Amino acid sequence: MNNKRTQLPALLLGVALTLSTGAAGLLTFVPAAHASAATASVTADNIIATGKQFLGTPYKFGAESMSTSSFDCSSFIQYVFMQNGIDLPRSSREQSKAGVHVSKNALQPGDLVFSDTDQDGELNHVSIYIGNDQLLHTYRVGIGVTVSQFSGSTWDNTYVTARRVLPEQQVSERQTSKPAEAVQSSGQGEDSSAQNASPVESGSAPATPGPAAPAPAKPEPVAPAPAKPEPVETAPAAPADDANGAGLNGFPWYNLFSS
Repeated sequence: MNNKRTQLPALLLGVALTLSTGAAGLLTFVPAAHASAATASVTADNIIATGKQFLGTPYKFGAESMSTSSFDCSSFIQYVFMQNGIDLPRSSREQSKAGVHVSKNALQPGDLVFSDTDQDGELNHVSIYIGNDQLLHTYRVGIGVTVSQFSGSTWDNTYVTARRVLPEQQVSERQTSKPAEAVQSSGQGEDSSAQNASPVESGSAPATPGPAAPAPAKPEPVAPAPAKPEPVETAPAAPADDANGAGLNGFPWYNLFSS
């Protein structure tokens, strides 16, 4: 009895430790896709903060790479991303081939937005999307590095494409996005699985069985063919006289009366 009382507190302590360890594991678990998205957000914030340090820096077409005394649109992008460990080409046309394509309505902070402001079929401007429908970029002598509204602007009206160049964002996008055909198939799979589920699995009451089908009618008995009548036995006919004038039993009765 004393041994049981001594063992009970130890058992309870072990259960408590197990539960606390499991709870701690649940609290510290973070899915990989969410972790990548968080890292991408930090990187995008750093890039935007770096770019905003140069607000008001003069614009100069064909500015030297890695120069901070003046920028054109693509040298500004190249420098800001380079300061955060991301190497991009020098020209906007080459930068438009980096990373992965992203649609205009799916822009995230840190994405690159490309426009054709001359409307001659050639890309000639690049901006950084910084969220809240705003672009961070540089253009025109007398303006330089600035923040502009995107919707309804020249860069919106002459928009060509957008690219996602942050490596973490690319990983997050591939893990969390599905092609349109994959979403329909998933939707069809759920519908079909719901339709094919048993009443217990789907939570609905089992269907009431319908009335049993009536038994097939028995065939009417076929009347037997009428029996043929038994032949009636008749007495044999009396033998007729033969051609020689012989009578009954061949006896020549006429000889008795002949002269």
